[in-house]
Amino acid sequence: MTTIRSVELNWIRLAIGCGLATSVVYPSLIFIPLPQLATVTLAAAVGPLLGVASVGLYRFLRLHQPSVSAQLAAACNFLGGALFSTMLLVQLAVRIRAAGQPVEQQVVAVWLGLDVAWDVYIALGTALFAWAMRAHPRFGLGFAGSGLLLAVLLLAVNFFTFPEPPGESNLIDLGPLVGLWYLVVTVQMWRSLSWVKQALAAS
Repeated sequence: MTTIRSVELNWIRLAIGCGLATSVVYPSLIFIPLPQLATVTLAAAVGPLLGVASVGLYRFLRLHQPSVSAQLAAACNFLGGALFSTMLLVQLAVRIRAAGQPVEQQVVAVWLGLDVAWDVYIALGTALFAWAMRAHPRFGLGFAGSGLLLAVLLLAVNFFTFPEPPGESNLIDLGPLVGLWYLVVTVQMWRSLSWVKQALAAS
């Protein structure tokens, strides 16, 4: 295998690892009370993990055929991951500085805006990745349809409840479902490593 093919395979393997890590870090930040240092570390890590995983997914998809939508999806998710880490770190910094005192609503509005911005980018990235999957031999219409549906619903509920998060407006927070979709995508990439090697050998 040439050096270029080895690099492509390593990118895809790295994407699988980062995708699985993101699928652990993201719900841990949402559902598990953690010490401050662990929370700050994971908040800073989740953005880069998502970005690298998305670049690797783009490289996986382009093995079948070049895709502008997959390339745009990786860019959207990379920006979305940066916004997500920014939102979390701003939120943590404000709460640490407040030391248990009430936080002014104008300050809360800053991270609420960042929260919606992150959802916009991850929804766009998800929709674009899903579109690129529709004719892919390792994904197909099931992945494409479910991803597009989740992306549209994520945008709709966030715009409808803006600036309040959907979970605080008696609507379903679709973030965990989008995360679950990406976990299934990552597992499918893992299961497809033999296909990746064949595709690289044939290129």
